[in-house]
Amino acid sequence: MSLLVIGSVAFDAIETPFGKTDKIVGGAATYASLAASYFCDQVKIVAVVGDDFPQSEINDFHNHHIDTKGLQIKKGEKSFFWSGRYHNDMNSRDTLITELNVLGDFDPIIPDSYQDSEFLMLGNLTPQVQQTVIKRLNKRPKLIVMDTMNFWMDIALNDLLETIKLIDVLTINDAEARQLSGEYSLVKAANKILAMGPKYLIIKKGEHGALLFGEGKIFSAPALPLEDVFDPTGAGDTFAGGFIGYMAKVGTVNFTNMKNAIIYGSALASFCVEKFGTEKLKNLTEQEIASRLQQFVSLSKFEII
Repeated sequence: MSLLVIGSVAFDAIETPFGKTDKIVGGAATYASLAASYFCDQVKIVAVVGDDFPQSEINDFHNHHIDTKGLQIKKGEKSFFWSGRYHNDMNSRDTLITELNVLGDFDPIIPDSYQDSEFLMLGNLTPQVQQTVIKRLNKRPKLIVMDTMNFWMDIALNDLLETIKLIDVLTINDAEARQLSGEYSLVKAANKILAMGPKYLIIKKGEHGALLFGEGKIFSAPALPLEDVFDPTGAGDTFAGGFIGYMAKVGTVNFTNMKNAIIYGSALASFCVEKFGTEKLKNLTEQEIASRLQQFVSLSKFEII
């Protein structure tokens, strides 16, 4: 089934305890669409870049069968750029540079050929842009997944709450869940957030896994202990892309399939952090993914004697 991904396609410059990069390709839509492409062969992207964005990177999208008709290229303008430095624990970071450039006035144009998309991934953008995308679709997708962050809770809470009413699955981290709900307990936080409109909630806990809430049920997914974590940038977007890519593959929306989708998303995210940027994510094999999925199964499979 077809999947529409909305978000940023951008440049990042990253520094971690393991090294640093010059400008490399990043952005929520980049990570999400690449991850989804391993499970869904009809991924379509809507984003904006400047004419400084290299054709070779667009070719990489095509190599993953990602449709780029919705990728706007603004002549004479620069792509979004973010630079950050991670602390030793890799869970916290400092933003060094943020240049919105073309993203500052992004107007998401949905090509006619994208109107039949059955699944929609709203990457981390302003809530108003996310709303605009939903309203511009002639037919509501079977499943709408939305990512957001604390920044929008700080400066655009009312818009964010209106957008949350329109979606099916919200993905946020544990700190954001507590901020949005005003509750410290994640179970209480989840109940409050689900009352805001979404049918399902995913709370990402980084190296401690993820929680899925919905249909009166809770599922706790493990995180894979890794020897080397080089770059956490894009891990959450990769997780979301793997999640909705799997859902688009199976086509049926229910709690059981979402449990599996969380494991698929977690597996892709575990690859993402092993190299800088999208390097690892671009060249995975089916065998590597299958082996990684089995590792996740082994982490939590047990028998009570």
